[in-house]
Amino acid sequence: MSAIPTLTPMPAAFKAAPLFDSTSVHGLARLDHWGVIRAQGADAVSFLHGQLTQDFALLGQSEARLAGYCSAKGRMLASVIGWKTGPEEVLLACSRDLLAPTLKRLSMFVMRAKVNLSDASAEFALYGAAGSALPAELPTNPWSRLEAAPGSWIRLPAAEGVARALLCLPAQQAQSEALPANLAPALWQWLEVHSGIAMVSAPVIEEFVPQMLNYESVGGVNFKKGCYPGQEVVARSQYRGALKRRVQIFHAEAEPKVGQEVFHASDADQPCGTVVAVAPHPVQGWDAIVSLQTSALDGQVLTLGSAAGAALLLLPLPYELLQDI
Repeated sequence: MSAIPTLTPMPAAFKAAPLFDSTSVHGLARLDHWGVIRAQGADAVSFLHGQLTQDFALLGQSEARLAGYCSAKGRMLASVIGWKTGPEEVLLACSRDLLAPTLKRLSMFVMRAKVNLSDASAEFALYGAAGSALPAELPTNPWSRLEAAPGSWIRLPAAEGVARALLCLPAQQAQSEALPANLAPALWQWLEVHSGIAMVSAPVIEEFVPQMLNYESVGGVNFKKGCYPGQEVVARSQYRGALKRRVQIFHAEAEPKVGQEVFHASDADQPCGTVVAVAPHPVQGWDAIVSLQTSALDGQVLTLGSAAGAALLLLPLPYELLQDI
C-alpha cells in the first residue's frame, strides 16, 4: 500500500494554531449526541453484513467495526460503530439525529430475514473515555473490544497522542454506579476532530461516498466482502482513480458550522469543500474536519462560508491516506 504524497501546507503568513498540552486530557464524557440501534435474531449478523460497508460476518467478540450505511448511489446515510454482544445480537452506535431515519430505512430491507431492529438508546449509556480512564488491559489496536467493568470498551484511534475508547453499559448500571462525567464534552469533540474520523450527522447526509471521508484509510470499508447498497459506486471510486475529494483537519478563528461550504482563492463562486465536524479549540478558535477537493490543497487561501470568510489553517492528519487496498 502506498501513501499519497504530503500535501502543501498553508502559507507561512497564516497565524499558527494555538498550542495545547493534550497530556492533561483524562476522564469520561457522556455522549448524549449518540444513539444505539439493536439488531437481534438469527439473521442479525448476516443482515447487517449485507447492508454496511464493513465485514460483519467475520466480526469477533473482541472486535468492533467502523462502517458506513450508503444509498444505492453510494452516498453515506449514516456512520456506525458496531459490535456483537452475542451470536444473535449486534449493537450499532451512530449519531442520534440520524438514528430514526437509519432505523426506518434498514427496516425496509428486512424482508424475510430473522432479525428485529429497534432503537435501544434508552437502554444504554455511551461515554467517550480518554487517557487514564481506559482500562490497562484494553488492547492497543483500534477497533478492539474488551468486556471489563463497568461495561464494553471499544478502542478508538488516538488523537493528539491521547488514548481514546467508547464505553457502553446498561443505562441503569450507569445511573447506579454514578460514573463521573469529568471530561468536558467540548474537549471530547475536539479529540474526535483530531482523530480525523468523521461520523456522518444530519446536516451532511448523502453528501459523501465513504472515501470522501477517508473511510478506506481508517478501517471503515472492506473491499473484499460481498454486495451492499452502493457497493458498485464505492468500488468504482476506489479502483478507477476517481478519488478527488478527501478529509483534512483545519483551524479557524471563526466558528465553522457542520454542512458549511469552504471556498478556494481561485474561485469565489464555487465551493471546494464541506465542513463535516467541528469543535472549539481548548485555547482559542475552532478546529474542523473538512471534506474538500484535493486540487484545492495547493497552498492558496481557503476560506469559510464565502470567499470573504475566515481563513482556514491546514493541520496534519494523524494517519496516511492510502491509494491501494
